[in-house]
Amino acid sequence: MHITIHTFFIVCPLVFLAGFIDSIAGGGGLISLPAYFIAGIPPHYAIATNKLSSCIGTAISTFRYCKNKLVDWGIGIPSIILALIGSTVGANLALLVDEKILKFLLIIILPVVGFYVLRNKDFTEKTKKEPLPRKKVYLIACTASFIIGAYDGFYGPGTGTFLILIYTGFARMDIRIASGNTKLVNFSSNIAALVTFLFNGKIVFILGITAALFSIAGHYIGSGLVLKNGFKIIRPIILIVISLLFVKVIAG
Repeated sequence: MHITIHTFFIVCPLVFLAGFIDSIAGGGGLISLPAYFIAGIPPHYAIATNKLSSCIGTAISTFRYCKNKLVDWGIGIPSIILALIGSTVGANLALLVDEKILKFLLIIILPVVGFYVLRNKDFTEKTKKEPLPRKKVYLIACTASFIIGAYDGFYGPGTGTFLILIYTGFARMDIRIASGNTKLVNFSSNIAALVTFLFNGKIVFILGITAALFSIAGHYIGSGLVLKNGFKIIRPIILIVISLLFVKVIAG
């Protein structure tokens, strides 16, 4: 695969922006993955290389949650196992799909995920509900970890948002614990997909590692800012990037 300096100029700033946005409101994958497509990286390589850069960023936040004891390990450990299995299945399915089919399949998935994520950004504790029995929480969390883990291995953007919506909405977990467990599961699914793509030689290392540095920088800067009107900036940016991806696919 031919990688030019222009590839880095397209991917790295957008990955930085994705990390910045992800640290504030989540949904960074809606920008980072399309960045690779816009730069002309083939679908399989784009998904795989994006996993490399996003995995490093997720590792940092996961460590912070664990360090601050914001993880329910009783639910977290089986969720990790199921996420690893689900993501491996999803990544292998992605590898089996022809790149042309995958490209147009993603063009259908992307706006749906984008719409869902942009319409479900309120993860506050304004609507507290009675906690569910432990067994139900366990069942919901573990099922979600496998299914969303499979989605993360196959595609990815919106994974963390889907998980936290299910954990807080259906399983009625505390928002902080839900966030910690979400990072734990998301990191696990990223690792499983990354290993699968690694063994199949689909990662563009020089691009992925460089992008990872920009992702870390974006997360670092974004996490140090408090934006009261953040969503007014974030939503238009995501919609613009999605539109650019549509143009890129249609143009061939």
